[in-house]
Amino acid sequence: MKKSVITLAVSATVGFGTIFGGTSVITEAASISSLKGEQNKIQNQRSNINSTINQKNNQISNLQNQQANVQDEITRLDDAITDSTNKINETNAKLESTKEEIMKLQGEMEVIKDRIEKRNVLLKDRARSYQDTGGMVNYIDVLMGATSFSDFVDRANAVVTIMEADQAILKEHEADKKELETKQEQVKTNLESIQKMVTDLQTLQQQLNVQKADKNKALASLKQQENEAHEGLMDLQEQDALLAAQQSAIQQAIKNEQAAQAKAAAEAAAAAKKAASSNSGGSSSSGGASSGATPGVSSGYWTQPAVGYLSSGFGQRGSERHVGVDIANHTKVPIVAAADGVVIRSYLSSSYGNCIFISHSINGQVYTTVYAHMSTRLVGSGAVIKKGQQIGVMGNTGDSTGQHLHFELHKGPWTQDKRYAINPVGIVPLP
Repeated sequence: MKKSVITLAVSATVGFGTIFGGTSVITEAASISSLKGEQNKIQNQRSNINSTINQKNNQISNLQNQQANVQDEITRLDDAITDSTNKINETNAKLESTKEEIMKLQGEMEVIKDRIEKRNVLLKDRARSYQDTGGMVNYIDVLMGATSFSDFVDRANAVVTIMEADQAILKEHEADKKELETKQEQVKTNLESIQKMVTDLQTLQQQLNVQKADKNKALASLKQQENEAHEGLMDLQEQDALLAAQQSAIQQAIKNEQAAQAKAAAEAAAAAKKAASSNSGGSSSSGGASSGATPGVSSGYWTQPAVGYLSSGFGQRGSERHVGVDIANHTKVPIVAAADGVVIRSYLSSSYGNCIFISHSINGQVYTTVYAHMSTRLVGSGAVIKKGQQIGVMGNTGDSTGQHLHFELHKGPWTQDKRYAINPVGIVPLP
């Protein structure tokens, strides 16, 4: 920008035709056109980022819907587990009740067994009597031993009664044995049925718990994905905010170029008029005051950003890519702007600490400088800065080891991947 002004001032000695039709005007126009081209480039980047932001928002919405569905499944499984637990408790209670019934049946079975045992003794005695006396033959002897018809009838009735009693005993015996078998089978069936029911319910509950564990794992995974998507979204939004700030800075640079062009033209016209009337040349001077630990302002576009020693250079540093240079000092020295520009952003970053991003326009080329790890920031976003103007104080904030200034130079806008970063050595004066 200053070079253009100087060129215009020199052109003034030639005349108005050269000023308005010569190289300077073309250079200024080309510079503004280049800045507008940078603006369009940044706008395209912002469009791409906004498209990705929309995709991230859709991804987050989709993940949230999936989480809601999984949560519904977990709720359903919780209800099913609660239901199975209740049924297990009910079945266990029924099992206890069945065991009490079994004990009661076992008592009844003992009574039946006792009756059967007593009948067995009676039947054995009767069988032994039949064996000793000849069994049914004795009944005939009883009948044939009647002394009269009336005695015969009485004897016959007695024999019938005895035989019927024997048949009743046998029937009762068979009935008790059958009842005993039935009750034994009933006890066995009831116990097996309820135990199977408890086992089946416990198996079902285990399966439900496994399903719930799987759903909880899936839910945790979805939440992790959502957190990562949110972090990615925040990075994209931060990039978009930074690009928007750079757009504003370039717009300001365009206004500055236009104002400088108008001012230079006016000064050139005034100088030409004065030269025509008095045949004498003009002079101009510029300089920057410095004192203490503030670096002197260099001529040209760039000046040294801080006093100290170069503690780390640009390039690969161990396993990381160091995209700037580090200027260290044992005392807290002032940090100054390396060139004229507009502050893109001034904020506290978790990695950069207190940092300032400045956009510069030099002959239509956009540069971005970054000043990181400062203890103090003295200018805010949007401020118009002059080369050599103090913007902060050296510090050790953010992801930093030891007091120093981390200084970056980007030929173009600052991007998250820092693909436009260049080595400032040989471009910007350094210690």
